Amino acid sequence: MQPGVSMAAVALSRGVNANLLRRWVRDAELGSAPKAPMRQARPKASRPPQAPTPFIPLELPAPASVAKEIRVELRRGPTTISVSWPAEAAGECALWMRELLR
Repeated sequence: MQPGVSMAAVALSRGVNANLLRRWVRDAELGSAPKAPMRQARPKASRPPQAPTPFIPLELPAPASVAKEIRVELRRGPTTISVSWPAEAAGECALWMRELLR
């Protein structure tokens, strides 16, 4: 670690809980491995092997109709502006809105 940098700052910059980082550093300094909780393995019930499920093709519905235009409605006080933009030019619409909202 760099001098003058706190463990909390390092933990925050890496998205790690500061207490967890302190524990890892302490464990590393003591030379102990982190302790994991012990689990007892459960004996698995023996089941007969099953045949794989067969593939069943399905017919999907036709895609919903795509909008032909983009409608934008702007309101400021008593003034309302409605704009219809062709859906094929969605990129230009986004640029226009970005400039408008600056």
